[in-house]
Amino acid sequence: MRYTISVALASLLAGPALAEVPRVVTDLPPVHSLVAQVMGDLGEPDLLLGQGADPHSFQLRPSQARALANADLVVWIGPEMTRWLERALEGRKGEELRLMQVAGTHLQDFGEGAAHDHAGHGHDHADEDHDHAGEGHEHADEGHAGEAHDHADEGHTHGDEAHDHGEHEGHSHTGLDPHAWLDPENAQLWLTAVARELGHLDPENAATYAANAEAARAALAELDRETAARLDEARNQPFYVFHDAYGYFAGHYGLTVQGSVSAGDAAAPGAAHLADLRAEMAGTPRCIFPEAQHDAKLARQIAQETGAKAGPALDPSGSTLEPGPQLYANLIRGLADGILSCVAP
Repeated sequence: MRYTISVALASLLAGPALAEVPRVVTDLPPVHSLVAQVMGDLGEPDLLLGQGADPHSFQLRPSQARALANADLVVWIGPEMTRWLERALEGRKGEELRLMQVAGTHLQDFGEGAAHDHAGHGHDHADEDHDHAGEGHEHADEGHAGEAHDHADEGHTHGDEAHDHGEHEGHSHTGLDPHAWLDPENAQLWLTAVARELGHLDPENAATYAANAEAARAALAELDRETAARLDEARNQPFYVFHDAYGYFAGHYGLTVQGSVSAGDAAAPGAAHLADLRAEMAGTPRCIFPEAQHDAKLARQIAQETGAKAGPALDPSGSTLEPGPQLYANLIRGLADGILSCVAP
């Protein structure tokens, strides 16, 4: 069943495609949502990580491997998040769009969330440099891979040693933070980059992709303004999360993540860390949030032991949401709703 988009977006869609629409594969639900908004009624992207799928232990089904091999375009966050996909893409001839390499994307290291507070300051990545919005794409058969934005040259240590977990496929929680979709300004920028890439592959429908992206950007900008206003009362209310995945969201909206239960999402927290966390929280009880796809018992136990308030499970990747064009907006609203339900004074 084809996903539909909101009335606001549908009004800008053109008629039937005059040429074959590119076959597109995406990795995460929020990425799929953004691409689906750009494609609109022209086509539907494939999603590798459906509801409940874990990006760190995921294994491709044969049908998904075939979809990747036959895709005209793969849109994904990048190997910092789903390293297994980098290996799966080796040798294919289609194009890639690595969103974290799109010029103008705000990138930050783990622990930098509180330092990046641009909510309400009029900062708009999407307006900074549209001419370079597509620089993160890779033409696998043209040797352009080296042209993509190289954040490592800017002093971030996120090379192979930074995301090598041995048997684990989880991303590292040192160096570059890959959860960049949780900054809505990045999402707005990526909508334009996706439209440009699709227009390159399908020139006859380029105007439709561009119109869809512009409508989606406008809707997302409005959602961003509304969310910033709603979260204003949470700005001075530090809280704890299950793992360090919320830096972009917290930084964008001026929130304070005081700490996390687990240093990473692919490994159990150590006893020493948990002891320190309990001692810290006992002194200043706060809200603590479990997380989707992780056992909530530990977070709730810590809350009970320290007098903290346990909030609802947060879902930073949209793994529990219905996939489709509206997922990204629902993801942002869901995070705001969950945080406010616990920290609002």
